[in-house]
Amino acid sequence: GPNDPFGYVLGHEAMKRMQTSNVLVSGLRGLGVEVAKNLVLGGVKSVTLHDPEPASWSDLASQFYLREEDVGRSRAEATLPRLAELNSYVAVSSSREPLSQELLGTFQVVVLTNSPLEEQLWVGDFCHSHGIKLVVADTRGLFGQLFCDFGEDMVVSDANGEQPLSAMVSMVTKGCPGEVTCLDEARHGFESGDFVTFTEVEGMEELNRCGPVEIRVLGPYTFSIGDTSGYGDYVRGGIVSQVKMPKHIHFKRLRDALAEPELLVTDFGKAERPPVLHRAWQGLHRFLRQHGRAPRPRHQGDAAEVLALTKEVAAGAELDEELVRELAFQATGDLAPVNAFIGGLAAQEVMKAVSGKFTPITQWLYFDALECLPEENRDTLLTEEQCRPRNSRYDGQIAVFGAELQAKLGAQKYFVVGAGAIGCELLKNFAMVGLGCGPEGSVTVTDMDTIEKSNLNRQFLFRPWDVTKLKSERAAAAAREMNPALRVCSRTDRVGPDTERVYDDDFFEGLDGVANALDNVDARLYMDRRCVYYRKPLLESGTLGTKGNVQVVIPFLSESYSSSQDPPEKAIPICTLKNFPNAIEHTLQWARDEFEGLFKQPAENVNQYLMDPKFLERTLRLAGTQPLEVLEAVQRSLVSDRPRAWPDCVAWACRHWHRQYSNNIRQLLHNFPPGQKTNSGTLFWSGPKRCPHPLVFDPDNPLHLDYVVAAANLFAQSYGIVGSRDRAAVAELLRHVRVPPFAPKAGVRIHVSDQELQSASAALDDGRLEELKASLPSPEELPGFRMFPIDFEKVGAACPAPTPPPPPLGSKLIAGKIIPAIATTTAAVVGLACLELYKLVQGHRRLSSYKNAFLNLALPFVGFSERGLVPPRPCPPSVEWTLWDRFEVQGLQPDGREMTLRQFLAYFKKEHRLEITMLSQGVSMLYSFFMPAAKLRERHDQPMTEIVTRVSKKKLGRHVKALVFELCCNDDSDADIEVPYVRYTIR
Repeated sequence: GPNDPFGYVLGHEAMKRMQTSNVLVSGLRGLGVEVAKNLVLGGVKSVTLHDPEPASWSDLASQFYLREEDVGRSRAEATLPRLAELNSYVAVSSSREPLSQELLGTFQVVVLTNSPLEEQLWVGDFCHSHGIKLVVADTRGLFGQLFCDFGEDMVVSDANGEQPLSAMVSMVTKGCPGEVTCLDEARHGFESGDFVTFTEVEGMEELNRCGPVEIRVLGPYTFSIGDTSGYGDYVRGGIVSQVKMPKHIHFKRLRDALAEPELLVTDFGKAERPPVLHRAWQGLHRFLRQHGRAPRPRHQGDAAEVLALTKEVAAGAELDEELVRELAFQATGDLAPVNAFIGGLAAQEVMKAVSGKFTPITQWLYFDALECLPEENRDTLLTEEQCRPRNSRYDGQIAVFGAELQAKLGAQKYFVVGAGAIGCELLKNFAMVGLGCGPEGSVTVTDMDTIEKSNLNRQFLFRPWDVTKLKSERAAAAAREMNPALRVCSRTDRVGPDTERVYDDDFFEGLDGVANALDNVDARLYMDRRCVYYRKPLLESGTLGTKGNVQVVIPFLSESYSSSQDPPEKAIPICTLKNFPNAIEHTLQWARDEFEGLFKQPAENVNQYLMDPKFLERTLRLAGTQPLEVLEAVQRSLVSDRPRAWPDCVAWACRHWHRQYSNNIRQLLHNFPPGQKTNSGTLFWSGPKRCPHPLVFDPDNPLHLDYVVAAANLFAQSYGIVGSRDRAAVAELLRHVRVPPFAPKAGVRIHVSDQELQSASAALDDGRLEELKASLPSPEELPGFRMFPIDFEKVGAACPAPTPPPPPLGSKLIAGKIIPAIATTTAAVVGLACLELYKLVQGHRRLSSYKNAFLNLALPFVGFSERGLVPPRPCPPSVEWTLWDRFEVQGLQPDGREMTLRQFLAYFKKEHRLEITMLSQGVSMLYSFFMPAAKLRERHDQPMTEIVTRVSKKKLGRHVKALVFELCCNDDSDADIEVPYVRYTIR
């Protein structure tokens, strides 16, 4: 559906409430349109745009749906058609009539942006007394403000959006309170105050009939519950599951919350600022009311007056006067990144208000990013003259940073890697701030993907008519439409080792920075290595539902992206997947493995067998029993299971259903009968081992028939056979399928654990291998034949395990390892990333100026930390080096000849007092102290590039300007030391 990402994150019931909600967004400058855009993408029922004011030139700085020809027109009317294109399922309308109680009464939520305090107060009174939810948002330069009032008693159905936890029970004591012990395979993860229910408990069966009970955590595997002294004796088993309980939250109306504020702290390094800003904003509103205008940029008199008015509000409370003055200086500032951040948060709060999903902000949030201002000489760089309006689209940005930074932004050359959700937001912000919009600037965006319909709900630069077109081309065109001065170039080349001829030394050396918009770790690590090598700053950001993070990499100052990585995902044991699944994650991973083992890997192997003469030779060299497994799969695909027509595919699907959901389970129960006990006397089927039950095929069962139809069509597709979705016809074909009766096999060993599996000696049956090779048709016998591998489509699949079914959206997330990108989080994250861009362009050199950001809009949580300092490493004599350092060696000598290996070794001995013991380039060993003497004599007087070419057996492309050498060295004391790599320049 059009709102799938929000459906993944919010859930079905919350989305239904969203889709019945009418929202008014008042104020259509940059912040208001950010909120409206996110709400339209999110899928509320309707959004009404309210703004009676005409568009001005300064609006173009951040109102990305206004064009130059819209100046003078109503903001709301000019914005409406472009917003309405985003989601045809959301009714978007506009209104120019003044705000009134009659107008407000038709909405479930009202959003006020850039609104006078007097208007906020009467609207707040009316909304609170009539059960209408209210969000107030405002931005002023590098400052942001957000307020929420969701009524006297808001009910939150799910405070954090996380999947409910569950654990397997190993013991429950009788007592007051009773204590529950969980299996020690994994920590239970519960917290005191959580509510849980029990199922499948044997003996103390009263627990299965209890409603949700509150727990107190005693340890990582234990917790206490209520009085169990009157229950039966615990025998075995049981699953304990977390239950999300409704949470009631009381909100004050705006007038009362203004006097007694609850403040959410976002940056604990600035924990003292929110109370000051709460008063300063009121002082600013008093100035606006008295003068009918905002304080002028960097105007000392206006700032002094705002400070005096704030002191009246503070009534003796302590103030940071410099902070108040800075808010006054920036009161006319309008920055797209700040609007994106506050707009993302505000839209998510609206969704919380109407859906009851996630914890709302209670009730004030204040934000500032003053570290974006110049680190030194601020008073001389930011003067009233520098920051005065110029009747330019960038006036809102010039008011904050001055005209000089605007020129620097225009001259920047940036590389955006990826044009998905984050890439679209980056390009929008770059266009708004004027990055690469000058005659010397440029923005290059690359993405090899084409636009799919499912992209439209979060990649907001695309429209329905863009489907099937290239992402990078359409994103570049859309960004250029927002700012015709944007010098953006689109490419479709994937970044990686195979495109280093495209993105070569000249390309990277001409850049000022890189912004990643990638969705996989491998590509991120590759771009990180390229940025470290070329010493370019990197903006790295990512999202996962309501969670997001921003990381900035600064050459010679910070760690790189790869300096710290998340721990790897916990792998599911193979034996658990195959025979003893006990959680939905196990069954869905089994289904994914099953899919690829049936419809992808065999087809790929068959095509390699038919096209690659060395396929058999390579396969026979594989470790363990892999040669046998691969050749058996090829033999099945080409001989025993190969279909000739559609009925063969239906027959295969039916027999496969019986194998997986009946025969294999019956064999498992033959080996391990339900009542079998272990050597210790406990039941084999207990604890994490849940006893399965074989199924009986029923063509009248819709689920059974669905499986056969899907499997038969996939099987047919992999052979290029036309399938059919005619269920009645498939059911008729099934009547003629003969399924051999099952008989348990003796001597079949089923491994109980991965340790047992690894210790089992799997001898390769050479006779069976020869038999398989002989049975395979030669490639010459199958001219023109090929198979069609099918990539996993992230659809749910059945698994023969007794686990409760998950919601369909949950299945997709787990099985497909989908990372749902939602517009609110993406906007907020990219807004924070672009604030770091301001610092990079100005050349900030204090590490404390840069911020890593972490947010979870569901909690809500926004946190900042300073970048990690790049750790130095010792390198004698008395020199420290970091990941940004390297040895620079000029390969060409003054006489035009290239350095030989002998000269290279001597250079390091003389210049760095290092004796090279080993020298490599990539996987090629060029020199080592233990090489045969004859080979050393041969290489000593050869040029370095000649040695590289001979050893690697690869020619150096003309695009290669330098080579990277890795060294092992000894110092003067003959000690082995770690040294940086060598950049050896050859052109």
